[in-house]
Amino acid sequence: MENFILYEEIGRGSKTVVYKGRRKGTINFVAILCTDKCKRAEITNWVRLTHEIRHKNIVTFHEWYETSNHLWLVVELCTGGSLETVIAQDEQLPEDVVREFGIDLVTGLHHIHDLGIIFCEITPGKILLEGPGTLKFNNFCLAKAEGENLEEFFALIGSEEGGGDGCESTPQRNLKNRLKGRPPFFSESFSELIEQILYENPLPPKSKGSALPKPSSHFLSLLDGLLQKDPQKRLNWTDLLQHPFWKDAFSRYDGDSTNSQDISSSENMEFFVSRDTKDSLDTHKNSNDMSSSRANNKQLNKSFKLENPSELRPKSAPGGESNESIFLLSSRPTPRTSTAVEMSSATAALTQNSAQRTLCLAKGKNGHSSQQDMESKMKELIYTESDLFVTPILDNPKIMKQAPVRFDLKMLHIPAHSVEKLLSLKEMDWNDFLQQVCSLVDSTEKNTGATRAKLNLLCYLCTVAGHKEVATRLISSQLFPLLIQQLRAAPNWDIRAKIARVIALLALHTTELKENVPVTEAVILLTELIRENFRNSKLKQCLLPALGEVLYLIASQEEKKVHPRECWVVPLAAYTVLMRCLREGEERVVNHMAAKIVENVCTTDSFHAQGFITGEIGPVLWYLFTHSTVDSLRITAILALCRITRHSPSAFQSVIEKVGLMAVVNSLANGICKVQQYMLTMFASMLSCGIHLQRLIQEKDFVTTIIRLFESPSTSIRAKAFLVLLQVLINNREMLLLSCQARLVMYIERDSRKTTPGKEQQSGNEYLSKCLDLLIYHIVQELPGILGPGADQTACVPSPANPSEDLCDILSALANVSGRKHPSTTQAKQLKMCLPMMPVVLHLVASQVFRPHIVTEEFLFNYGTLLNFIKSIVSGETNLNGAVGQAASEELIKSTLSAFEVVTQHPVLLTLHCSTVVDYILPPLISLVHSQNVEWRLFSLRLLSETTSLLVSHEVMAEEKEESLDSNNKLLCLIRDSLLPQYEHILMAPDPVPVYALKLLVALTEHSPALTSLVEESNLVPVLFQVILEHQDSVLGNTMQSVTALLNNLVAHKNTNMTLLYEQGLVHHICNLLIETSALYLEVDDKSNIKTANGLLLSLLDILHCMLIYTANIIRLTLQAQKSGTGGDTQAAEDLLLINKPLTDLISLLIQLLPSDDAEIYETASQCLSLLVQLYGGDNLDSMSPENMDSFAEVLKSKRDLKQQKLLLRIIKRLITSNKKHSESLKNDGDSLIQILERLAQTASSHADIAVAALAFEILRTVGR
Repeated sequence: MENFILYEEIGRGSKTVVYKGRRKGTINFVAILCTDKCKRAEITNWVRLTHEIRHKNIVTFHEWYETSNHLWLVVELCTGGSLETVIAQDEQLPEDVVREFGIDLVTGLHHIHDLGIIFCEITPGKILLEGPGTLKFNNFCLAKAEGENLEEFFALIGSEEGGGDGCESTPQRNLKNRLKGRPPFFSESFSELIEQILYENPLPPKSKGSALPKPSSHFLSLLDGLLQKDPQKRLNWTDLLQHPFWKDAFSRYDGDSTNSQDISSSENMEFFVSRDTKDSLDTHKNSNDMSSSRANNKQLNKSFKLENPSELRPKSAPGGESNESIFLLSSRPTPRTSTAVEMSSATAALTQNSAQRTLCLAKGKNGHSSQQDMESKMKELIYTESDLFVTPILDNPKIMKQAPVRFDLKMLHIPAHSVEKLLSLKEMDWNDFLQQVCSLVDSTEKNTGATRAKLNLLCYLCTVAGHKEVATRLISSQLFPLLIQQLRAAPNWDIRAKIARVIALLALHTTELKENVPVTEAVILLTELIRENFRNSKLKQCLLPALGEVLYLIASQEEKKVHPRECWVVPLAAYTVLMRCLREGEERVVNHMAAKIVENVCTTDSFHAQGFITGEIGPVLWYLFTHSTVDSLRITAILALCRITRHSPSAFQSVIEKVGLMAVVNSLANGICKVQQYMLTMFASMLSCGIHLQRLIQEKDFVTTIIRLFESPSTSIRAKAFLVLLQVLINNREMLLLSCQARLVMYIERDSRKTTPGKEQQSGNEYLSKCLDLLIYHIVQELPGILGPGADQTACVPSPANPSEDLCDILSALANVSGRKHPSTTQAKQLKMCLPMMPVVLHLVASQVFRPHIVTEEFLFNYGTLLNFIKSIVSGETNLNGAVGQAASEELIKSTLSAFEVVTQHPVLLTLHCSTVVDYILPPLISLVHSQNVEWRLFSLRLLSETTSLLVSHEVMAEEKEESLDSNNKLLCLIRDSLLPQYEHILMAPDPVPVYALKLLVALTEHSPALTSLVEESNLVPVLFQVILEHQDSVLGNTMQSVTALLNNLVAHKNTNMTLLYEQGLVHHICNLLIETSALYLEVDDKSNIKTANGLLLSLLDILHCMLIYTANIIRLTLQAQKSGTGGDTQAAEDLLLINKPLTDLISLLIQLLPSDDAEIYETASQCLSLLVQLYGGDNLDSMSPENMDSFAEVLKSKRDLKQQKLLLRIIKRLITSNKKHSESLKNDGDSLIQILERLAQTASSHADIAVAALAFEILRTVGR
């Protein structure tokens, strides 16, 4: 099996990562999917269905492998992304583009069906684009063979997870999706989505604006044919291919195409595209090809319908080893020495990841994480493993392409041992071999043949010096000093160049350097040769790689030593020569080699890197970066500067001082990913040392540029941007406001989700998580300094940006001006500094990442204090307009109320600190309800409604829904003493104030019987009926709905004083409202109004039912008292019947509501009707009108429940027996009802049926039938 090289990540799912890859040794690029083994069943299904398919509209499967941890799927690379991305970017596509895409989609789907495969889940995300825009079906994980049970196949594979057996999703959805920019049916609720698909017709697509023309009639016709809910009416394959929308793109080829089958079938039908089509789809060139295709398809059908699919196995690594190394990352060169390893261990010192984020924040609050600890962790994160990778100077293809070195075996005067042979030689044989090599190298013969032989020998040494063990042995032998000698003395520069190459290879591959190896002499000699031949660019290109590799070898070996000391001295002249090679005017290759040497040597922690730190190194490398036209040189220059900055941040400082901060910031904003990564690293390093601190932390353009980098696809860049911003925020709190306005919180939430615990994290995500944890921790710790100090914190702290100023928090600044109408100049200055930070609190409270950490009992206490200050401002007691302006004052109020509104949307946070909310939050909110400002009154009333209803509900649930709110309850006292006395004024205010006031009462009376009594005691009942009169022109309005719900709660409570309600005209108002609402319910066409009318009607019927139950109970108790001889208030019962007599006008209305499709309306209306006829009989003359009798007949015919039938029959019996006119009406005009009654009287198969039949028979006998 051949290895693969992995390039950048091009996609990611929950358990799958997709890479761009290349088969090693070829130029064939592919897509490589790396997936968890828990998806074995889905991946196996994909492979068995597609491993033999070759079609232009289907992604080609190549091969798959299994390693120890993953499954690897190698498929065709599609460079155009997914159709989902195209739709998201363009929102709408022109009809011509939709046609071209549709042709590909139909072609591919037909081929899939022709193979006997059902795709099962066609979504835009599973359709990829290649090259000029060809669509290809991808991801067959949930596809299946026709007639197959996919769950059985998954069970056979033995997967831990099983895919869904979804229905076929045909092209119509995607066609409409492309033109309209969204699917034909959409809902957040799954049940509503199903209802839309089954019963609603999709709206026709409409183009947004005037940029795109309206959809053509052909396109609308195609969509209509494809979206038919009845499969028999839906377009079949023949009609689809011949539809005029395609403009003759498809032509019939085979005469036996199906005429009845819809497009979700798999009928064997072949078609091709006419030659005059712009985008030809003719994949079958002649009839022979098509015949063979059919034959192949039959074989395919058999091939994926395996009796034992587990026989389909992925390939494994050579020798049966399941290692992951067969897939190599191109951006991961083999590390040179232990530098990268050491940096990795340093980076890993911060062990908290996103799974430990809460623990990290909790420790910070307990004082376990000091500021020095934070700074230490930040410094450990500045340089990552990817920042310190080292690649060779010699034979680096990004610097200069080198021809392969070969030797002539015939001209070689020593045995041409291979590397393996050399390693197996005994000590004596090795010494003999080495002696022969040295003798030939030291040969003084100057004829042409001797020169060629020596060159050939050096070429041979080049081939074996590339092995680490061989190189280590050779550099420690007598050969290395001899090579240095020959490099100095050889008269032929060809020989010198080859010797330099051998030295470079030995230095490159040596793993251990002994102290007696004369590498210092090599450095001195190479330096001298370069200086002597400095104008000869070709010679410098031969000598610089050797000098660079030897310097890096010295630095890396020195770094390894436990007690470093100066074993190998590097002369200053070497650094001077390299600096000259970096300067302007040198050839690009020379510049590149010199910059690469600086990069490699400065990667180490050796003192040898200090030799490059001069005042001019930064500007020189920056000049190469900005003026070079070769990307590889630009990257090397900026990377060299980055690694020098690791040793001396002043190098980067000198660049900023020379070219200006904005020039550097612009390069950061416009650079490619690698450049941005290295520049962020330099900024982080410089800020950590305090260099340019005051300027950077106050430069808004710099901070804005950093925040823009959060949109980078690179996790490393985003992580480093978080780190740089953290250093800015530590030193300048005010920049947090700018950051929040630039959507910092959104970026934090996005990346927090990506680093969620439980997902397999790659190193990039782990690094991102660590940087993110530190930033979140700091912002959480910063909040008390913005809003108000804790118990152990001071009110004001020195400003890092300007030490002469103090940063006061919001509460301290407001406390200083509380009650003052004209703040002093100093106070105004403090207000201008701290009040604009209030939106930061809103941003943090609204974030699911920050909210759990900042909304604490202390926070709510401070917020209550803030609300008291807001109350003072709103009432005019404190005037901030002169200090900060009216707009800033209003923004403070709005942000304060909005932040608490966010808290109310998370009940757990309120109920967890219920006592604090009641004691400190609700009192100022109640005061704000009385504000003269309508906006603040409305806002606070809404907050008060939501908060109190949550708290009351919480307390009721805590007491197992008993009547727990007594007069001693703090919340009850607060509402009784502070809120309700002002409620009459509030309820009579203009809309929408009464709506929220009523909603609050509804919420309270629903949970609290004690508050129901308080409504009566507060004399609010007359006001409620006054509200009804004020809003009677808007029956379906929010105010009327709320007041009806409140009346419902009142009449439903057993201790309510119903007499008071009757005195205020309850019967009159309920009659009028029921008549108007029923008319709207029965006649309304608007679906949204139907729901509103339905809800209001149910509430009114509930009120009516409670009134009738109350009346019936009074009558029953009076009659029972008379029978028992205990008396009873007969007059009160008669008066109550008389008061309720107007309700009989509702009998006809209730009968008309009986056929309603809503079960609740039918149930409540029938119960009310039953009570009315029991109390008043047939007093209403229209009770048995022809319309009402038809309604009775319709309901009796449709209802199969025997209890419902008996209730309706008893109502009819009561009506005709209590009024002879009703009996005559049934006899003369009720033919349809009599027919139903006769049928019921004749069908009795059980005891219950006999009761129904008996009732029907009695009614018929009463009317003489």
